[in-house]
Amino acid sequence: MSSTQARSEMSRLNVIRLLAFILLILPATSGAQQGTPTAEQVAKTYGLDSFGKIEAIRYTWNAELPGVQLSHRWEWSPKTDTVSYEGKDKEGKLVKVSYQRAQLGSQSDAIKNEIDPAFANDQYWLLLPFHVVWDGATVTDEGMQKLPLSDASAQRVVVKYPSEGGYQPGDTWDLYVGADKRIVEIAYHHGANKPPKLVIATWADHKTAGPLLVATDHRGSFDGKPLRVSISDVSVKVTGSENWINAQ
Repeated sequence: MSSTQARSEMSRLNVIRLLAFILLILPATSGAQQGTPTAEQVAKTYGLDSFGKIEAIRYTWNAELPGVQLSHRWEWSPKTDTVSYEGKDKEGKLVKVSYQRAQLGSQSDAIKNEIDPAFANDQYWLLLPFHVVWDGATVTDEGMQKLPLSDASAQRVVVKYPSEGGYQPGDTWDLYVGADKRIVEIAYHHGANKPPKLVIATWADHKTAGPLLVATDHRGSFDGKPLRVSISDVSVKVTGSENWINAQ
């Protein structure tokens, strides 16, 4: 093969590789972009464009249901996907662990089956606006509709996850968005192959932690039972600084 033919063959292979790469990313990209102008505006309102500056996030997730109180303290480093957890196990004993999610398969059953699923759940309450654009879910704008918990109205954005894959297969989140592009209320519907579950909650008491905006108070119901989820002790560490910035 001549040098000219070799170059031509390499060029052809590069084009094939590029097309293959595009085909791989198109489904996720098109799903993430379909009908999402409002969702993207909401994510930007909560600090999406500055998320790359975040080196670490600390927060405590608290939940109150009739007869049940839970508290999980987390520290997450997004760039390395390293998680530190502090909370109580089923027997009430204090548990402290750190792990990398990329190495989840080598972790204990408690981390794989209890702690990491709890991390995924709790993080949605903290960073839901980002997950809407990160996850590749199908997003549609349903226009102005009545809020689930009051007679007021807001723009309803429906986020539908596919029936397979991820932590939220088949789940649906209804986001009710105000004129300021902040979430006002949410309705969460459990998805495929799971018992029915409906969570309705406010998205309130917004605070700023560095470049991020977070809602720290969520009051509503879990399958008709009173529910309150609160996010406390939120702080972030940004690139170029060793200091933690507390939410205010």
